[in-house]
Amino acid sequence: MKLNERSLAFYATCDSPADNAGFLYKRGERHTAYHRRWFVLKGNMLFYFEERESREPVGVIVLEGCTVELCDSAEEFAFAIRFSGAKSRTYMLAAESQAAMESWVKSLSRASFDYMRLVVRELEKQLEEMRWGPAGGCGGCRGSPASWKPKPLGMERSPERLLALPAALPKENGCAVWNNTAGVDRPLDTSGCGGHDSEGNPRPPPLPPRRRASSSEAGTAAESPSTFYRLHEQYGREVARLQQDWLERQRGPRP
Repeated sequence: MKLNERSLAFYATCDSPADNAGFLYKRGERHTAYHRRWFVLKGNMLFYFEERESREPVGVIVLEGCTVELCDSAEEFAFAIRFSGAKSRTYMLAAESQAAMESWVKSLSRASFDYMRLVVRELEKQLEEMRWGPAGGCGGCRGSPASWKPKPLGMERSPERLLALPAALPKENGCAVWNNTAGVDRPLDTSGCGGHDSEGNPRPPPLPPRRRASSSEAGTAAESPSTFYRLHEQYGREVARLQQDWLERQRGPRP
């Protein structure tokens, strides 16, 4: 895998939150001595620096395809990061306390994408069990969730109910009226409202009768624009009078 050093250095020192950080003792690859380094875990990348204030990491360990396990070493609270493969390197680390060792082992074991993939699958399985039940059905129904289909809303039409329906549905005000009573046929409306013509084409509903205006409404409609002008003048004078009374009350009594 090809890594960009500048991008890694920026990611290691940026303000993004770290999954774990602290001092660990790391054994050298050539020399078996342990050196104290500052470690920062972000995602599946374990960065280590010479000092806590260092601006660039000394190295990085990509935590994919590895196992984290305790090991016997001269240093106390030691553990190892082992990779599969004949020529893969094993990183020997040691913490400063038992609590720090347990914290690092736990966070390093959960850092890989393989672990996250397993967690996501387990959560999806639990979610399906909560939705469909442990049997994979819905409310006791057997079958997988993918094969389950919701029943259509409405009445289930049995053969008996279908036979009870009339051949031509009666209508009231142009709307069909259902008769669900078995064995009872409702007489068809022959008043000409809806239905079909002699050729079998659907007949449009009749137009509603026009409403006749009353004498008072007719008189109002026949009023000339001068009537509106007189009303406007009358109410305008009334508003002006009320406004003048209000201004006088605000000023108070005259001395």
